[in-house]
Amino acid sequence: MSDRKRPAPGVRTTLNRDYIAAVALTVIDEAGLDGFTMRKLGAALGADPMAAYRHFTDQQDLFDAIAAAMFAELEMETLPWQEDWPELMRTYAYRLRSTLRRHPNAVPIFATRPVRSATSVETGNWMLERLQGVGFPAAIALQLARCLREYVIGHILSHTVATVAAQRGRKPAADSTHHARIAAVDAVTNTDHFEIGLTAMLDGFGKHLD
Repeated sequence: MSDRKRPAPGVRTTLNRDYIAAVALTVIDEAGLDGFTMRKLGAALGADPMAAYRHFTDQQDLFDAIAAAMFAELEMETLPWQEDWPELMRTYAYRLRSTLRRHPNAVPIFATRPVRSATSVETGNWMLERLQGVGFPAAIALQLARCLREYVIGHILSHTVATVAAQRGRKPAADSTHHARIAAVDAVTNTDHFEIGLTAMLDGFGKHLD
């Protein structure tokens, strides 16, 4: 993703939606979502803090673009589309998890909005066509894709609670203590229930083909 990095000092880059979203993501990576401001974004861009609003209608529009930038990191076109469907979906799930792990502070952005970029729509259609091609009814294929996305996001959110809290140097909020405790146990024991849950989900959906 080198083309998404900030330019070297003294190099002037023409502002556009993709570039601004990529830089905003780096700011959130460094400052946290609560610490993100348009002033910090402007400083990172080397531009007026309000310059981004010439490309985005509001901050929510910017956050939509950040979610799209995170999705682009999945490089969906390089998934093993010719492999058996469980391998395709497993690779997708692990790749999504890896991407979200790289941006723990931005996980809430990705989790709370659908990605409607052209790449997302196109590869989403590829995935549904691939699943229907092996025999899944259209409705079940859509459920499988959605369930995997929700499972990965939910799994990452439970770990993010502990990660972000640790970065801030405080304990997680009371309503997230249970999830933080699970994440902490996984970290200490070097275990991870992600594979167990993923396998159970794929096996369960596979029964629709029996």
